[in-house]
Amino acid sequence: MKDRPTPNQLRTVESASPESESVMASLLMASSLFLGVGAAVTSDNALAGERAAETRDNAAEEEQLSDPLAGATIDAALVYYQEQDRVTAAEGIINYRQALDDTNIIRGKIALDALTGASANGAVIQARPQSFTRPSGTGVYQARAGELPLDDTFKDTRLQLSANWQHLFSAKWQASLGGYLSREYDYTSLGVNAGLEHSFNQSNTQVFAGAAYYFDIVNPVGGRPVGLSEMVFRKDFASEAEFRQAFDATRFYDSALKRTLDLNVGVTQTLNRRWQAQLSYGLSAVDGYLNDAYKVVSRVDSRGQALGYHYEQRPDERLKHNLYLMTKGALESGTLTFSYRYSDDDWSLQAHTFDARYRYNLSGAAYWQWQFRAYLQDAAEFYHLYLTEGEPLPELASADHRLGKMQTYTIGVKYGQRLEHGMLASVRLAYYQQRPQNPGVELPGELASFDQFPRIDAIVLQLGMRF
Repeated sequence: MKDRPTPNQLRTVESASPESESVMASLLMASSLFLGVGAAVTSDNALAGERAAETRDNAAEEEQLSDPLAGATIDAALVYYQEQDRVTAAEGIINYRQALDDTNIIRGKIALDALTGASANGAVIQARPQSFTRPSGTGVYQARAGELPLDDTFKDTRLQLSANWQHLFSAKWQASLGGYLSREYDYTSLGVNAGLEHSFNQSNTQVFAGAAYYFDIVNPVGGRPVGLSEMVFRKDFASEAEFRQAFDATRFYDSALKRTLDLNVGVTQTLNRRWQAQLSYGLSAVDGYLNDAYKVVSRVDSRGQALGYHYEQRPDERLKHNLYLMTKGALESGTLTFSYRYSDDDWSLQAHTFDARYRYNLSGAAYWQWQFRAYLQDAAEFYHLYLTEGEPLPELASADHRLGKMQTYTIGVKYGQRLEHGMLASVRLAYYQQRPQNPGVELPGELASFDQFPRIDAIVLQLGMRF
């Protein structure tokens, strides 16, 4: 039906390292991590989760403006994300929150997003045009000389549903249970989550713990490529039947499974009447099909010329850790927030996230908020920009730039305005820049003539309304 390079690219990440996702998220601040809607979904996209964490934090700012027991509220948002000459994403979200009584709160969320555009397939830039067999095995797509190979059939639509029940046992204890469903053309995710929070020390200290389990079913277009098998081309075979036989030899046609267990513990401490701090630790264990079925690695000779393309192969297990530290202060003019997140995993992919934001209150009904975020990531141990002709194939290899060394920066501004009847409107504009970097790879021959790590620039526009 379609060719699409990134399964479940925009999914929300909470307890895992800042990777995959939705471009939008709507949760309470991290001390209520598993008490929100659709918590803790993991993904293999480092940048998607980075954007998800960013938009989650912005949503958390809005959440703090209202009493969670003050009846029903509806939050609606439209978000538009545009990369220069690449991916475009649009998403609509509706969050519903209802206080049933003084001890029970229910929440629900529905989100629909659509992605289209062109996505890098992992191949290196060459001085001559390149052709690639489509994931379905039907037809080819091409990259012009001197340009990064992009698959221009990138498109998908995702529907996400989630629900959550929060119960306050007392002023000191509260718990939650939730469920999650996300459906795309080639990816289905089902999940459950639970959390517990305890307040003490005259409610100046809160400790929390949560867990989530996700079960994903993956059905890539054209089947799952056999790891490190070589791409075949119709032009190299005398008949369609011979080509299909060779193509089928590079494919598994059954569904693949992916399982994720997320755990999170932490503490929030009121330091004085103006400042609050939070520390949390997250552990995520993932196993199953972790490849991106639509990514390849070029095989090049000593002149840097590509002789073939191999489908990537990643490990089938991953253990991730992250440590999060945040401090928030109330100033005379508004609010100042600083946060730092460190993440690490057994793929040797380490990341640091720094975030600073300042909210300036114009009056009791309006505010401006400025934000700066920096994300620094090292390359995974099996990241290969290319494979070398004549050398044995490695056991694992991926040229996916999301697993490479990179830096990303976000600068954003947001304006919020209270309207009549308690409504709140907001608009946010942000500039996002991704800077892939060479992790120390030698560039032989013509590879050195081109920027093999091109920058990505994007604009994010978000409109929100609370009723």
